[in-house]
Amino acid sequence: MTMHQRPLGRTGLLVSEIGYGAWGISGVQWLGAQDDESLAALRRYLDLGGNFIDTALAYGEGHSEELVGQVAREREGVIVATKIPPKNREWPAAPTTTADQAFPGDYVIACTERSLANLGMDSVDVQQFHVWNDSWLGQGDWQDAVAQLKREGKIRHFGISINDHQPENGLRAVEEGVVETVQVIYNVFDQSPQDRLLDACQANGVGVIVRVALDEGSLTGNITPDTTFPDGDFRNGYFSGNRKTELHYHLRAIEADLGITTAELPETALRFVLSHPAVSTVIVGMRSVRNVERNAALADGRGLPEGQVQKLHAHRWERNWYDPA
Repeated sequence: MTMHQRPLGRTGLLVSEIGYGAWGISGVQWLGAQDDESLAALRRYLDLGGNFIDTALAYGEGHSEELVGQVAREREGVIVATKIPPKNREWPAAPTTTADQAFPGDYVIACTERSLANLGMDSVDVQQFHVWNDSWLGQGDWQDAVAQLKREGKIRHFGISINDHQPENGLRAVEEGVVETVQVIYNVFDQSPQDRLLDACQANGVGVIVRVALDEGSLTGNITPDTTFPDGDFRNGYFSGNRKTELHYHLRAIEADLGITTAELPETALRFVLSHPAVSTVIVGMRSVRNVERNAALADGRGLPEGQVQKLHAHRWERNWYDPA
């Protein structure tokens, strides 16, 4: 099997439209991952024709990068993206945070070198800032650091991971040609990137990496009002209070409107995101071989029928569950 590939903006890279999101294999926040199973899932993803893996220095303080590097070094043609955490450890970046507080140049270089050591690589394909404020354009010395890393061959391309549910807080970076990729939350519930960001990326040749396409598991249909999570798992907060019950009614409404079953929700949700022509790849957390095989089968170049896309537009549900209930 070979997964369908799409251009990653103007980078010249072709990436599989289903990417591998490596947060869930870090061993923290998402609990339950076992390294042996994670490595098997990564290898199966590559076996099935996947070629894009997204990780971050902050995922398990480098543990995710170590696992990704172990597998990526075994193969040719694996495209690896990672991220630099903000120095002040603020997720998302506060509006008042300055570039020097989050990404001073010497810190950008030091973090990149740590990531390369974790990955066991001399260069990374895409380096990203893990949070972003458009006000940082023209601030500080981070752009000089990025340019230096490119000159030295330590990174090939540079992008940003846009703050949760703030797609317009990246428009200037896109329109001014400062970034080659953006990573953004986009799913059936949070359709706000459609308002301006996706069109801007398409117009400016910026690759779009979609994260949280299944809304942290909401759109798999597997989370019910009775679902529980292990102590310490971040989903205890994400699905706190009455949120699981609210979700239940929204999912039933989608199923009734589209005439689909609960089992068809995850495929429908992923194909909805892939239906937008600006999207380069959708990174999905896949901690088991079974999940890899199920999601890889969707990378066939087909989105949803236009009628279903239009119906799903009516199910936009704006809320930020990363905030405490």
